[in-house]
Amino acid sequence: MSAGAPRSVDILMITYNSADYVSLSLPRLLASCDEHARVWLWHNGDDEATLEAVRAHAGDPRVHRFHHSRENVRLRTPTNWLWAEGDADFVSKVDDDCLVQPDWLELLRRPYADFAGFGVLGSWRFPDEDFVPELAGRKIAEFPGGHRVLRNHWVQGSGYLLPRRLVAEQGPLREGQSFTQYCLALARRGAVNGWSYPFVREDHMDDPRSAHTLFRTDADFARRRPLSAQALGVTRLADWEEQMRDSARTAQTASLDLREYSPWRARRRALARRVRRSLGGRARW
Repeated sequence: MSAGAPRSVDILMITYNSADYVSLSLPRLLASCDEHARVWLWHNGDDEATLEAVRAHAGDPRVHRFHHSRENVRLRTPTNWLWAEGDADFVSKVDDDCLVQPDWLELLRRPYADFAGFGVLGSWRFPDEDFVPELAGRKIAEFPGGHRVLRNHWVQGSGYLLPRRLVAEQGPLREGQSFTQYCLALARRGAVNGWSYPFVREDHMDDPRSAHTLFRTDADFARRRPLSAQALGVTRLADWEEQMRDSARTAQTASLDLREYSPWRARRRALARRVRRSLGGRARW
């Protein structure tokens, strides 16, 4: 990476009712930070165990800001807080249920030094068993500097890098706008999004296959159902694991034709997924 290449990163971690995960994810994130990275902490709610797990690290020199919101304001407000008040070359977020790869920052920064067209580049959160070369290979492209990317118009909202200049051009997250929709908007402006390949890894502890998961039984899952599981109506652990596999397949097969993501086609796909779920089938894009 050239001396003048963008390097500085502002990283957000939002914590909420997840002391067991935070005690693993926050120290791992801090340990991954070099002199060009700083962490912004936002805690939602009043769960004392989680708050103590965060406060134990709030004085770390790699922590730039700490904010406690007694109300659970979820994701949009903290994200826009960092985007508005930070000044680093890149913005990022790492979820409190995710363990980053130790060298994730350096690996994800490299492609931007050679190609200005990259938008959001993310870490890959799925296990090896979910990768299907004959599917993904059609979407893996090579870019200047020999960098390869599994292209997709969106990535998950954790373990990614996003150039701040693109946020300045596109603006903050709007009310009701998901990170997926934000990524799609960037793609419509010409940004190349996807996962750096070979993959930069992220251990998603809410995946039942993770060695660090708290989901061992259906009762465990019922007590801690993720927001995405609630939105999808998933109530059983086996179905949640299948949803993880399905998400990985979607990432490898989703169309790169932006016309496929027009509002009316999105509504048609959502209806098809609801019908398949009602019939006991698996939802796919």
